Amino acid sequence: MSDLFADIRPFNDDEVESVLTRLLASDTLVSAMLQYRLPQLPRLLRPVVKPLFRTLMRTQFNRLSSVEDFQFWLEPRVEQLLNSTTTEVEVCGLDNLDPEKTHVWISNHRDIAMDPTMINYSLHLAGWPTSRIAIGDNLLSNPDVADVMRLNKSFVVKRNIENNRQKLKELQRLSAYIRHSVSEGESIWIAQREGRAKDNIDRTDTAVLKMLALHGRANKESFTDTMQQLNPVPVSIQYEWDPCDVLKARELVMLEQTGSYQKEAEEDVRSILLGLTGCKGKVKVNFGRPLTESELLDADTMARCIDQQLTDMAEIWPVHQAAAELLQADDGLMSQAAQRQPIDNKKVQLEQRLTGLPDAVRQQMLKNYAVGCSAEMSD
Repeated sequence: MSDLFADIRPFNDDEVESVLTRLLASDTLVSAMLQYRLPQLPRLLRPVVKPLFRTLMRTQFNRLSSVEDFQFWLEPRVEQLLNSTTTEVEVCGLDNLDPEKTHVWISNHRDIAMDPTMINYSLHLAGWPTSRIAIGDNLLSNPDVADVMRLNKSFVVKRNIENNRQKLKELQRLSAYIRHSVSEGESIWIAQREGRAKDNIDRTDTAVLKMLALHGRANKESFTDTMQQLNPVPVSIQYEWDPCDVLKARELVMLEQTGSYQKEAEEDVRSILLGLTGCKGKVKVNFGRPLTESELLDADTMARCIDQQLTDMAEIWPVHQAAAELLQADDGLMSQAAQRQPIDNKKVQLEQRLTGLPDAVRQQMLKNYAVGCSAEMSD
């Protein structure tokens, strides 16, 4: 029987050995892992240490024979990453959900790799099965990244298709794969929109929801019936500090000033690495409640209900307030009483991150951090 999803699905257990062998043969990947594990190692010593490090990795990989084995191998490395880049990780909401049910987790999208990592790490800590991860093919141009992501339960969303008929065909196949996964008892993570919300305004794109419904529509199901089969649950992910904050602000400013932004080669890969290894401060993952039948009438209704849950779950943190106050100070709107307030630590940290930035980028970055504070600041 042919594998209808062979080029988009995650790797199967019987493919793990050959993928790991391919990864071990990559000098780029081994060098990157060596640098991550031994960042203080002098550059001159790396060619000497690399063969020994590759042998160590081969010994570890020889013990892995399944995707689950690989994820268990990743667990302590994810914990090490979080210990070194976060001050606190808070997970809530899973206690109100049924671990025996399969879900489609629909989250806001702030970081390319950390968002699904935080979802699956939260599920794993709670003893839940990890989910399959939707990831755009624009992020998989690097073969090493593609192998690691598909080994870690990622499936491919084909975006770079110009022919409309072919694009629809691929979207239908993607929708069928998601439904197939859910029918197999595999939960799915998908972002509420294509690409990160670089301005930190979380709005669900109805195109994503309509894609999810395509398979059901082909089978004469109503939108509501299809979505009830998928059991969608909104999830809010918040990072106190965004390692890519300056990059996002610069891109938004360039878009506003010139009307276009052209990514550099490997820019997405650099954003992935920066998002993973940069300081994030406090992180909160909040699992919402399943959407009800009345909230699944159509794509527009569903999008509004997802957005409302995300708004209700979001918290205003000191860094957001600090950004809003700095914006007011820049605009000369801060009251004299507020100006006499002691300068808090978050403002100092923000100012340090803003040092040397052009005024337009500074303003955009402050706006990004201040999202959600406007109503409170006007009281």
